[in-house]
Amino acid sequence: MKILLTGAAGFIGFHTAQALLARGDEVIGFDNVSPYYDPKLKEDRLKLLEGKKGFTFIKGDILDRPALAKAMKGVDRVCHLAALAGVRYALEHPEEYVSTNIQGFFNVIDEVKVQGIPGLIYASSSSVYGSNEKFPAEEADKTENQVSLYGMTKKDNELMAYTYHHLHKINLTGLRFFTVYGPYGRPDMALFLFTDAILRGNPMHIYGEGKMQRDFTYVDDIVAGIVASIDKNYPYEIFNLGCGRKEELMDFITMIEKTCGKEGKKEFMDMQPGDVRVTSADISKAQKMLGFEPKTFIDKGIPQFVEWFRSYYKL
Repeated sequence: MKILLTGAAGFIGFHTAQALLARGDEVIGFDNVSPYYDPKLKEDRLKLLEGKKGFTFIKGDILDRPALAKAMKGVDRVCHLAALAGVRYALEHPEEYVSTNIQGFFNVIDEVKVQGIPGLIYASSSSVYGSNEKFPAEEADKTENQVSLYGMTKKDNELMAYTYHHLHKINLTGLRFFTVYGPYGRPDMALFLFTDAILRGNPMHIYGEGKMQRDFTYVDDIVAGIVASIDKNYPYEIFNLGCGRKEELMDFITMIEKTCGKEGKKEFMDMQPGDVRVTSADISKAQKMLGFEPKTFIDKGIPQFVEWFRSYYKL
């Protein structure tokens, strides 16, 4: 297929592009290479994609409707992963999240309608579950209790998607990602921050006093779910994509320390605004309808990340 992939220079977008190209799809990568975090990491991801058979990169912004429309012409699917991610950054830059994650999403979905694209797969987030205390979370659970602006923007995306499907019969699949990690990951994520601190001898800032639990999901497993969603192209669905088991944060840190070969300095901090103590995914729907089966747990995923980190930063 010919696929427009927004956010192609991003963490998950980069790995998705690699998987699609490896199986012979044509990928139009669309990304503004924003400075939300170190652009060099995004540029290095792109260097690994450019030159590969079937890959074309267009530097553009989803807020630029004419550029987006031009890039979308003639594609079989749109895989929309471009967004501002992360709960904490949104506290300081709310206007950027509203423009990129809501107006940008509107531009994508409305252009899919205008051009009659056969299917749109888009990234949602486990953050939409907000302050829910029922675990593991199921797709049918309520998502009204938003506790972060980021989660609110993703909930808005899901509402807009349902409305467009209802009105215009567009095929739409939303994917709620749960704490994704792996090589070339985002520098603002826990695994990246903890590994960097341990190897450089700096203190780790451990929020929630270390009493948090997360459904850590390896990026290759997430990508398998994305690719399956592109292929299935259901009329309208939302899926949890997680590992399917939650880990104690301190066990996660112990595994990083073991892999790094040294104990890290620890500074325990209070919960940050917008954060939640637990994320846990019920993945039975994705297992049944996408054939989704996570294969990499933290005992294998963390060493693979640390090996990449040491190599990339020459530590």
